[in-house]
Amino acid sequence: MITNFRILMGATALCASAGIAAAQDVTLTVATVNNGDMIRMQGLTSEFEAANPGIKIEWVVLEENVLREKVTTDIATNGGQYDVMTIGTYEVPIWGRQEWLKPLEMSAEYDVDDLLPTIREALSVDGTLYAAPFYGESAMVMYRTDLMEKAGLEMPDEPTWDFIREAAEKMHDPDNGVYGICLRGKAGWGENMALLTSMANSFGGKWFDMEWVPQFDQKPWQDAITYYVDIMTNFGPPGVSTNGFNENLALFQTGKCGMWYDATVAAGFVTNPNDSTVADKVGFAQAPTAEGGQKANWLWAWTLAIPASSENAEAAQTFIEWATGKGYTELVAEKEGWIAAPPGTRTSLYENPEYTKVAPFAEMTLEAINSANPGSPTVDDVPYVGAQYVAIPEFQGLATTVGQLFSAAVSGQSSAEDALAAAQATATREMSRAGYPK
Repeated sequence: MITNFRILMGATALCASAGIAAAQDVTLTVATVNNGDMIRMQGLTSEFEAANPGIKIEWVVLEENVLREKVTTDIATNGGQYDVMTIGTYEVPIWGRQEWLKPLEMSAEYDVDDLLPTIREALSVDGTLYAAPFYGESAMVMYRTDLMEKAGLEMPDEPTWDFIREAAEKMHDPDNGVYGICLRGKAGWGENMALLTSMANSFGGKWFDMEWVPQFDQKPWQDAITYYVDIMTNFGPPGVSTNGFNENLALFQTGKCGMWYDATVAAGFVTNPNDSTVADKVGFAQAPTAEGGQKANWLWAWTLAIPASSENAEAAQTFIEWATGKGYTELVAEKEGWIAAPPGTRTSLYENPEYTKVAPFAEMTLEAINSANPGSPTVDDVPYVGAQYVAIPEFQGLATTVGQLFSAAVSGQSSAEDALAAAQATATREMSRAGYPK
């Protein structure tokens, strides 16, 4: 979702927070996704205003798919609507190479070297940082320990998809409002296709071969989509085709999911007693695998970046340094406890005993992030980078269309076979139009 911040920054405030030369007040418009960590940031902007006199902030919140549409249109047309954009590891290297983003030159106090190496590398082009991570993530399985015990099962640290299905079947109790597993079904390249791309990788699949030929007609994708439709049809919640990250988070927090495979960032929300009714009954495991594939984890960061069209780059960087710096993490911890700290961006967080003692998921999250390999996301060689996406400009539109096909399959509007055939035809046509291989 998008959030627009209008930030009036006075000269005194800018000088104090980032050493910017005296200037007249500046209005910044910032777009951000409305996930829980960003909502928390919205609630803390008064702290930013207090530290920077003369600053006022106005928020506008939009859904995640709309965020991507809006900022992509603005950046591609040089629209200049935003001074700061919330974008991800998919966009940053592509837009950085196109010179659509302004490089970041962080202060020494910001401590760029403290950023996790995998995250920092994903946000850099030729060694230059083009976005600062607000939070980073991989993927893991979150599950109800009480329901797992009741089912007579023990979750392995590295489960297989076969085990996940067995556990989903035994934990499924719809008469009491509990569903065996919750997975993304909402169409979108960053919604259901993040899940399904990583799942296909774990079954040995890939989007394209080395000649950029689409692979949806191959067995790994057939196995992955057939498995997905089966497990969600039999053991998933109602309305799965409308459930994305936020919807599944709400389901899990209210005790309606036996298991949930999704982003590691959710761990802080499902174990926070202020947010979750099952906070003391949550266990964690690494992303699942299937025979012939590899672990279904991914690498992602929601980041703040400055579009080249912004005329307020210095002031924009002031805001970015505040929102993604160590001081902000400490502010969140002070206000809401260390468990609420934005995860997945800084080494110092995972070396902080105050955080690790309240975050039982910390070690597993760090392991998942560090083991993600976007440069080699499948068992076979591929011509692209990306564990849950393909880092080419055409992917955004193509994967959104393919996501709609698979969302229709899981809702029963089409069969898995028909969805795969349509995905293969669509991908073949669009890649040919785009001139691949190039």
